[in-house]
Amino acid sequence: MSSQKRDYYEVLGVSRTANDAELKKAYRRLAMEFHPDRRPGDKEAEEKFKEAAEAYAVLSDAEKRGLYDRFGHQGPSQGGFQGGFGGIEDIFSAFADIFGGGGFPGFGGGGRRVPRGDDIEIELSVTFLEAAKGVKRELEIDRHSACETCKGSGAKPGTQPQRCRTCNGRGQVAHQQGFFVISTTCPQCRGQGSTIAEKCGSCKGAGQVAKRATVSVTVPAGIDDGQRLRLTGQGDASSQTGGEAGDLYVLIRVQADPRFVRDGDDLWTDIPLTFTEAALGTRVEVPTPDGSETIDVAPGTQPLSKQVLPGRGMPNVRGRGRGNLVVRFVVLVPKELSSEARELIEKLGPHLYSPRSASSQELPDHDASDDRHEDGHESHKESLFDRLFRKNKK
Repeated sequence: MSSQKRDYYEVLGVSRTANDAELKKAYRRLAMEFHPDRRPGDKEAEEKFKEAAEAYAVLSDAEKRGLYDRFGHQGPSQGGFQGGFGGIEDIFSAFADIFGGGGFPGFGGGGRRVPRGDDIEIELSVTFLEAAKGVKRELEIDRHSACETCKGSGAKPGTQPQRCRTCNGRGQVAHQQGFFVISTTCPQCRGQGSTIAEKCGSCKGAGQVAKRATVSVTVPAGIDDGQRLRLTGQGDASSQTGGEAGDLYVLIRVQADPRFVRDGDDLWTDIPLTFTEAALGTRVEVPTPDGSETIDVAPGTQPLSKQVLPGRGMPNVRGRGRGNLVVRFVVLVPKELSSEARELIEKLGPHLYSPRSASSQELPDHDASDDRHEDGHESHKESLFDRLFRKNKK
Protein backbone atom coordinates (compact mmCIF):
# COMPACT_ATOMS: atom_id res chain seq x y z
CA MET A 1 0.00 0.00 0.00
CA SER A 2 1.04 3.60 -0.48
CA SER A 3 2.69 5.37 2.47
CA GLN A 4 0.08 8.12 2.07
CA LYS A 5 -2.81 7.31 4.42
CA ARG A 6 -6.30 7.38 3.01
CA ASP A 7 -9.09 9.36 4.58
CA TYR A 8 -10.62 7.29 7.40
CA TYR A 9 -14.18 7.99 6.25
CA GLU A 10 -13.20 6.89 2.76
CA VAL A 11 -11.62 3.70 4.15
CA LEU A 12 -14.86 2.71 5.89
CA GLY A 13 -17.04 3.96 3.02
CA VAL A 14 -19.19 6.22 5.23
CA SER A 15 -20.11 9.90 5.25
CA ARG A 16 -18.52 12.37 7.66
CA THR A 17 -21.81 12.51 9.54
CA ALA A 18 -22.04 8.73 10.10
CA ASN A 19 -23.25 7.68 13.53
CA ASP A 20 -21.78 4.93 15.73
CA ALA A 21 -24.08 2.22 14.36
CA GLU A 22 -23.15 3.06 10.76
CA LEU A 23 -19.45 3.04 11.62
CA LYS A 24 -19.73 -0.31 13.36
CA LYS A 25 -21.67 -1.87 10.48
CA ALA A 26 -19.19 -0.60 7.89
CA TYR A 27 -16.18 -1.83 9.86
CA ARG A 28 -17.66 -5.27 10.46
CA ARG A 29 -18.37 -5.65 6.74
CA LEU A 30 -14.75 -4.80 5.83
CA ALA A 31 -13.35 -6.99 8.60
CA MET A 32 -15.32 -9.95 7.30
CA GLU A 33 -14.19 -9.28 3.72
CA PHE A 34 -10.46 -8.90 4.42
CA HIS A 35 -10.04 -11.19 7.42
CA PRO A 36 -6.69 -13.07 7.22
CA ASP A 37 -8.38 -16.41 7.87
CA ARG A 38 -10.59 -15.87 4.84
CA ARG A 39 -7.66 -14.76 2.66
CA PRO A 40 -4.61 -16.59 3.97
CA GLY A 41 -1.31 -15.33 2.62
CA ASP A 42 -2.89 -12.25 0.98
CA LYS A 43 -0.68 -9.35 2.08
CA GLU A 44 -2.92 -6.72 0.49
CA ALA A 45 -5.99 -8.07 2.31
CA GLU A 46 -4.10 -8.03 5.62
CA GLU A 47 -3.12 -4.39 5.11
CA LYS A 48 -6.72 -3.45 4.29
CA PHE A 49 -7.86 -5.31 7.39
CA LYS A 50 -5.43 -3.27 9.52
CA GLU A 51 -6.34 -0.05 7.72
CA ALA A 52 -10.04 -0.55 8.44
CA ALA A 53 -9.26 -1.33 12.09
CA GLU A 54 -7.20 1.84 12.45
CA ALA A 55 -9.93 3.95 10.86
CA TYR A 56 -12.59 2.49 13.13
CA ALA A 57 -10.38 2.91 16.23
CA VAL A 58 -10.24 6.64 15.57
CA LEU A 59 -13.75 7.35 14.32
CA SER A 60 -15.49 5.26 17.00
CA ASP A 61 -13.85 7.34 19.73
CA ALA A 62 -15.52 10.76 20.09
CA GLU A 63 -12.35 12.55 21.26
CA LYS A 64 -10.09 11.02 18.61
CA ARG A 65 -12.69 11.63 15.92
CA GLY A 66 -12.90 15.30 16.90
CA LEU A 67 -9.12 15.69 16.65
CA TYR A 68 -9.10 13.89 13.31
CA ASP A 69 -11.83 16.10 11.89
CA ARG A 70 -9.86 19.22 12.89
CA PHE A 71 -6.25 18.21 12.22
CA GLY A 72 -6.39 15.15 9.96
CA HIS A 73 -4.21 12.10 10.59
CA GLN A 74 -1.90 14.04 12.93
CA GLY A 75 -4.76 15.01 15.21
CA PRO A 76 -5.34 11.71 17.08
CA SER A 77 -1.62 11.39 17.86
CA GLN A 78 -1.96 14.53 19.97
CA GLY A 79 -4.38 12.56 22.15
CA GLY A 80 -1.96 9.66 22.58
CA PHE A 81 -3.04 7.44 19.64
CA GLN A 82 -0.02 6.49 17.54
CA GLY A 83 -1.98 4.74 14.80
CA GLY A 84 -1.88 1.10 13.73
CA PHE A 85 -1.76 -2.11 15.81
CA GLY A 86 1.01 -4.43 16.86
CA GLY A 87 -0.66 -7.46 15.30
CA ILE A 88 -3.92 -9.14 14.35
CA GLU A 89 -4.49 -10.29 17.93
CA ASP A 90 -4.30 -6.67 19.13
CA ILE A 91 -7.18 -5.86 16.80
CA PHE A 92 -9.25 -8.73 18.18
CA SER A 93 -8.56 -7.60 21.74
CA ALA A 94 -9.34 -3.96 21.04
CA PHE A 95 -12.66 -4.68 19.34
CA ALA A 96 -14.00 -7.61 21.33
CA ASP A 97 -17.51 -6.15 21.10
CA ILE A 98 -17.31 -6.29 17.31
CA PHE A 99 -15.85 -9.77 17.06
CA GLY A 100 -17.78 -11.35 19.91
CA GLY A 101 -15.03 -11.61 22.51
CA GLY A 102 -11.78 -11.99 20.59
CA GLY A 103 -12.96 -13.04 17.13
CA PHE A 104 -16.10 -13.46 15.09
CA PRO A 105 -17.99 -16.60 14.11
CA GLY A 106 -16.15 -18.81 11.65
CA PHE A 107 -12.66 -17.45 12.35
CA GLY A 108 -9.92 -17.90 14.89
CA GLY A 109 -10.36 -16.18 18.22
CA GLY A 110 -14.18 -16.50 18.21
CA GLY A 111 -16.28 -15.86 21.28
CA ARG A 112 -17.24 -18.60 23.70
CA ARG A 113 -19.88 -20.90 22.32
CA VAL A 114 -22.15 -22.34 24.96
CA PRO A 115 -22.36 -26.09 24.24
CA ARG A 116 -25.71 -27.74 23.72
CA GLY A 117 -26.73 -30.88 25.55
CA ASP A 118 -26.19 -34.37 24.19
CA ASP A 119 -28.71 -36.05 21.90
CA ILE A 120 -30.48 -39.21 23.03
CA GLU A 121 -31.70 -42.06 20.80
CA ILE A 122 -34.22 -44.72 21.80
CA GLU A 123 -36.17 -47.42 19.94
CA LEU A 124 -39.95 -47.67 19.80
CA SER A 125 -41.72 -50.81 18.55
CA VAL A 126 -45.16 -50.42 16.95
CA THR A 127 -47.48 -52.90 15.28
CA PHE A 128 -48.06 -52.87 11.55
CA LEU A 129 -51.56 -51.45 11.96
CA GLU A 130 -50.30 -48.76 14.37
CA ALA A 131 -47.81 -47.73 11.71
CA ALA A 132 -50.64 -47.60 9.18
CA LYS A 133 -53.02 -45.55 11.30
CA GLY A 134 -50.61 -43.59 13.51
CA VAL A 135 -50.37 -43.82 17.27
CA LYS A 136 -49.47 -41.70 20.30
CA ARG A 137 -47.22 -43.17 22.99
CA GLU A 138 -45.98 -42.02 26.38
CA LEU A 139 -42.35 -43.04 26.88
CA GLU A 140 -40.16 -42.94 29.95
CA ILE A 141 -36.56 -41.95 29.32
CA ASP A 142 -33.50 -41.32 31.48
CA ARG A 143 -31.83 -38.01 30.74
CA HIS A 144 -29.79 -35.25 32.37
CA SER A 145 -31.91 -32.27 33.41
CA ALA A 146 -30.89 -28.89 34.81
CA CYS A 147 -30.37 -29.01 38.56
CA GLU A 148 -33.36 -27.42 40.26
CA THR A 149 -31.30 -26.39 43.31
CA CYS A 150 -28.77 -24.22 41.48
CA LYS A 151 -30.83 -23.67 38.28
CA GLY A 152 -28.07 -25.25 36.24
CA SER A 153 -25.27 -22.93 37.35
CA GLY A 154 -23.43 -25.57 39.39
CA ALA A 155 -22.81 -23.03 42.16
CA LYS A 156 -24.05 -23.21 45.73
CA PRO A 157 -27.33 -21.26 46.14
CA GLY A 158 -26.53 -17.70 47.15
CA THR A 159 -23.26 -17.70 45.22
CA GLN A 160 -22.45 -17.15 41.58
CA PRO A 161 -19.83 -18.62 39.23
CA GLN A 162 -16.92 -16.23 38.77
CA ARG A 163 -15.57 -15.13 35.42
CA CYS A 164 -12.44 -17.05 34.54
CA ARG A 165 -9.41 -14.77 34.81
CA THR A 166 -7.34 -16.78 32.37
CA CYS A 167 -9.67 -16.40 29.37
CA ASN A 168 -11.67 -13.43 30.64
CA GLY A 169 -14.89 -15.43 30.36
CA ARG A 170 -14.44 -16.46 26.73
CA GLY A 171 -13.77 -20.13 27.44
CA GLN A 172 -10.92 -20.03 24.93
CA VAL A 173 -7.44 -18.62 24.77
CA ALA A 174 -5.98 -17.33 21.51
CA HIS A 175 -2.46 -17.84 20.17
CA GLN A 176 -1.24 -16.11 17.05
CA GLN A 177 0.72 -18.15 14.53
CA GLY A 178 1.71 -15.99 11.59
CA PHE A 179 -1.46 -14.47 10.15
CA PHE A 180 -3.68 -16.99 11.91
CA VAL A 181 -5.18 -16.81 15.36
CA ILE A 182 -5.56 -20.28 16.86
CA SER A 183 -8.10 -20.69 19.64
CA THR A 184 -7.87 -23.49 22.18
CA THR A 185 -10.01 -24.44 25.17
CA CYS A 186 -9.07 -22.56 28.30
CA PRO A 187 -7.13 -24.93 30.60
CA GLN A 188 -8.35 -23.15 33.73
CA CYS A 189 -12.15 -23.28 33.23
CA ARG A 190 -12.17 -26.03 30.56
CA GLY A 191 -14.23 -23.93 28.20
CA GLN A 192 -16.85 -22.94 30.76
CA GLY A 193 -15.84 -19.28 30.85
CA SER A 194 -16.31 -19.28 34.61
CA THR A 195 -15.09 -21.04 37.71
CA ILE A 196 -17.05 -22.20 40.76
CA ALA A 197 -15.70 -21.47 44.23
CA GLU A 198 -18.51 -23.21 46.13
CA LYS A 199 -20.23 -26.08 44.34
CA CYS A 200 -23.92 -26.95 44.55
CA GLY A 201 -24.49 -29.82 46.96
CA SER A 202 -27.21 -31.42 44.83
CA CYS A 203 -25.33 -31.70 41.53
CA LYS A 204 -21.74 -31.43 42.85
CA GLY A 205 -21.09 -28.50 40.56
CA ALA A 206 -22.20 -30.30 37.38
CA GLY A 207 -25.28 -28.10 36.91
CA GLN A 208 -27.38 -31.12 35.94
CA VAL A 209 -28.74 -34.31 37.48
CA ALA A 210 -29.96 -37.63 36.06
CA LYS A 211 -33.75 -37.88 36.09
CA ARG A 212 -36.46 -40.07 34.57
CA ALA A 213 -38.89 -38.14 32.41
CA THR A 214 -42.10 -38.96 30.53
CA VAL A 215 -42.16 -37.87 26.90
CA SER A 216 -45.14 -37.94 24.54
CA VAL A 217 -44.35 -39.28 21.07
CA THR A 218 -46.75 -38.98 18.14
CA VAL A 219 -46.05 -41.60 15.46
CA PRO A 220 -47.46 -40.39 12.11
CA ALA A 221 -49.57 -42.68 9.93
CA GLY A 222 -47.56 -44.37 7.19
CA ILE A 223 -44.22 -44.44 9.01
CA ASP A 224 -41.88 -47.20 7.87
CA ASP A 225 -39.49 -49.45 9.74
CA GLY A 226 -36.13 -47.76 10.41
CA GLN A 227 -37.37 -44.18 10.16
CA ARG A 228 -36.54 -41.75 12.98
CA LEU A 229 -38.58 -39.09 14.73
CA ARG A 230 -36.84 -36.03 16.14
CA LEU A 231 -38.12 -34.32 19.29
CA THR A 232 -36.28 -31.00 19.56
CA GLY A 233 -35.00 -30.07 23.00
CA GLN A 234 -36.00 -33.37 24.64
CA GLY A 235 -32.45 -34.67 25.03
CA ASP A 236 -29.91 -33.98 27.77
CA ALA A 237 -29.71 -30.50 29.26
CA SER A 238 -26.63 -28.41 28.50
CA SER A 239 -23.83 -28.61 31.02
CA GLN A 240 -23.74 -24.80 31.10
CA THR A 241 -26.33 -22.17 31.92
CA GLY A 242 -27.91 -20.75 28.76
CA GLY A 243 -27.05 -23.71 26.56
CA GLU A 244 -29.72 -25.48 24.52
CA ALA A 245 -30.82 -28.99 25.40
CA GLY A 246 -30.04 -31.80 22.98
CA ASP A 247 -32.64 -33.59 20.89
CA LEU A 248 -34.40 -36.93 21.37
CA TYR A 249 -34.38 -39.28 18.37
CA VAL A 250 -36.93 -42.10 18.32
CA LEU A 251 -36.02 -45.01 16.01
CA ILE A 252 -39.21 -46.73 14.83
CA ARG A 253 -39.37 -50.51 14.55
CA VAL A 254 -42.48 -51.78 12.77
CA GLN A 255 -43.52 -55.33 13.63
CA ALA A 256 -44.20 -57.60 10.65
CA ASP A 257 -47.78 -58.57 9.77
CA PRO A 258 -48.06 -61.97 8.04
CA ARG A 259 -50.96 -60.72 5.93
CA PHE A 260 -49.07 -57.91 4.21
CA VAL A 261 -45.85 -57.17 2.40
CA ARG A 262 -45.00 -53.47 2.06
CA ASP A 263 -43.54 -51.95 -1.10
CA GLY A 264 -43.19 -48.22 -0.54
CA ASP A 265 -46.74 -47.04 0.12
CA ASP A 266 -48.24 -50.07 -1.66
CA LEU A 267 -49.25 -53.26 0.12
CA TRP A 268 -49.40 -56.80 -1.25
CA THR A 269 -51.53 -59.60 0.13
CA ASP A 270 -52.08 -63.21 -1.03
CA ILE A 271 -55.60 -64.66 -1.14
CA PRO A 272 -55.88 -68.46 -1.51
CA LEU A 273 -58.50 -69.87 -3.92
CA THR A 274 -59.66 -73.40 -4.57
CA PHE A 275 -59.68 -74.71 -8.13
CA THR A 276 -63.46 -74.44 -8.18
CA GLU A 277 -63.43 -70.82 -6.95
CA ALA A 278 -60.83 -69.84 -9.53
CA ALA A 279 -62.76 -71.55 -12.33
CA LEU A 280 -66.28 -70.44 -11.45
CA GLY A 281 -65.60 -67.14 -9.65
CA THR A 282 -66.53 -66.22 -6.11
CA ARG A 283 -66.55 -63.46 -3.50
CA VAL A 284 -63.77 -63.30 -0.91
CA GLU A 285 -62.82 -61.14 2.06
CA VAL A 286 -59.57 -59.22 1.70
CA PRO A 287 -57.68 -57.72 4.67
CA THR A 288 -56.85 -54.00 4.47
CA PRO A 289 -55.33 -51.63 7.04
CA ASP A 290 -58.88 -50.33 7.63
CA GLY A 291 -60.49 -53.76 8.08
CA SER A 292 -61.81 -56.52 5.83
CA GLU A 293 -63.32 -55.74 2.44
CA THR A 294 -65.26 -58.10 0.14
CA ILE A 295 -64.28 -58.26 -3.52
CA ASP A 296 -65.45 -60.28 -6.54
CA VAL A 297 -63.19 -62.90 -8.08
CA ALA A 298 -63.87 -63.25 -11.80
CA PRO A 299 -64.52 -66.71 -13.32
CA GLY A 300 -61.40 -68.18 -14.91
CA THR A 301 -59.00 -66.40 -12.56
CA GLN A 302 -55.48 -67.64 -13.25
CA PRO A 303 -52.94 -68.56 -10.56
CA LEU A 304 -50.93 -65.54 -9.32
CA SER A 305 -53.12 -63.07 -11.21
CA LYS A 306 -53.58 -59.73 -9.47
CA GLN A 307 -56.33 -57.28 -8.64
CA VAL A 308 -55.50 -53.74 -7.53
CA LEU A 309 -57.57 -51.88 -4.94
CA PRO A 310 -56.67 -48.17 -5.34
CA GLY A 311 -56.09 -46.18 -2.16
CA ARG A 312 -56.28 -49.18 0.16
CA GLY A 313 -52.55 -49.29 0.91
CA MET A 314 -50.43 -47.37 3.42
CA PRO A 315 -50.88 -43.64 3.97
CA ASN A 316 -47.95 -41.54 2.78
CA VAL A 317 -46.05 -40.40 5.86
CA ARG A 318 -45.86 -36.86 4.42
CA GLY A 319 -49.59 -36.73 3.82
CA ARG A 320 -49.47 -37.26 0.04
CA GLY A 321 -52.39 -39.65 -0.32
CA ARG A 322 -52.30 -43.43 0.04
CA GLY A 323 -50.78 -46.33 -1.82
CA ASN A 324 -52.65 -49.25 -3.39
CA LEU A 325 -53.45 -52.73 -2.14
CA VAL A 326 -52.39 -55.42 -4.61
CA VAL A 327 -54.33 -58.66 -4.16
CA ARG A 328 -52.61 -61.74 -5.59
CA PHE A 329 -54.66 -64.90 -6.05
CA VAL A 330 -52.97 -68.19 -5.18
CA VAL A 331 -54.82 -71.23 -6.57
CA LEU A 332 -54.32 -74.21 -4.28
CA VAL A 333 -54.23 -77.74 -5.69
CA PRO A 334 -55.07 -80.49 -3.18
CA LYS A 335 -52.24 -82.93 -2.49
CA GLU A 336 -54.60 -85.75 -1.43
CA LEU A 337 -57.97 -86.68 -2.91
CA SER A 338 -60.72 -88.94 -1.70
CA SER A 339 -61.75 -91.70 -4.09
CA GLU A 340 -65.00 -89.89 -4.79
CA ALA A 341 -63.25 -86.59 -5.56
CA ARG A 342 -60.77 -88.37 -7.82
CA GLU A 343 -63.59 -90.04 -9.74
CA LEU A 344 -65.40 -86.71 -10.24
CA ILE A 345 -62.24 -85.00 -11.48
CA GLU A 346 -61.47 -87.83 -13.89
CA LYS A 347 -64.97 -87.55 -15.35
CA LEU A 348 -64.55 -83.80 -15.61
CA GLY A 349 -61.11 -83.92 -17.21
CA PRO A 350 -62.12 -84.62 -20.82
CA HIS A 351 -64.46 -81.62 -20.76
CA LEU A 352 -61.76 -79.15 -19.69
CA TYR A 353 -59.38 -77.25 -21.94
CA SER A 354 -55.93 -78.80 -22.14
CA PRO A 355 -53.14 -76.67 -23.62
CA ARG A 356 -51.14 -79.80 -24.45
CA SER A 357 -53.88 -81.30 -26.62
CA ALA A 358 -55.09 -78.13 -28.32
CA SER A 359 -55.69 -78.39 -32.05
CA SER A 360 -53.55 -76.48 -34.44
CA GLN A 361 -56.44 -74.06 -35.00
CA GLU A 362 -56.36 -73.09 -31.33
CA LEU A 363 -52.61 -72.52 -31.23
CA PRO A 364 -50.80 -69.47 -32.65
CA ASP A 365 -49.66 -69.73 -36.28
CA HIS A 366 -46.45 -71.70 -36.41
CA ASP A 367 -44.19 -72.63 -39.33
CA ALA A 368 -43.00 -76.23 -38.96
CA SER A 369 -39.85 -75.35 -40.84
CA ASP A 370 -38.78 -73.31 -37.83
CA ASP A 371 -38.26 -76.60 -35.97
CA ARG A 372 -35.64 -77.81 -38.42
CA HIS A 373 -32.01 -76.90 -38.78
CA GLU A 374 -30.52 -75.96 -42.13
CA ASP A 375 -29.40 -79.59 -42.65
CA GLY A 376 -33.00 -80.79 -42.40
CA HIS A 377 -32.63 -82.54 -39.06
CA GLU A 378 -35.27 -82.15 -36.36
CA SER A 379 -34.64 -79.33 -33.89
CA HIS A 380 -33.60 -80.26 -30.37
CA LYS A 381 -36.47 -78.13 -28.97
CA GLU A 382 -37.73 -80.82 -26.66
CA SER A 383 -38.34 -80.79 -22.98
CA LEU A 384 -36.11 -82.35 -20.36
CA PHE A 385 -38.97 -84.79 -19.68
CA ASP A 386 -38.98 -85.90 -23.34
CA ARG A 387 -35.26 -86.55 -23.31
CA LEU A 388 -35.35 -88.49 -20.07
CA PHE A 389 -38.31 -90.52 -21.31
CA ARG A 390 -36.50 -91.45 -24.53
CA LYS A 391 -33.37 -92.39 -22.60
CA ASN A 392 -35.30 -94.72 -20.28
CA LYS A 393 -36.91 -96.51 -23.23
CA LYS A 394 -33.53 -97.58 -24.60
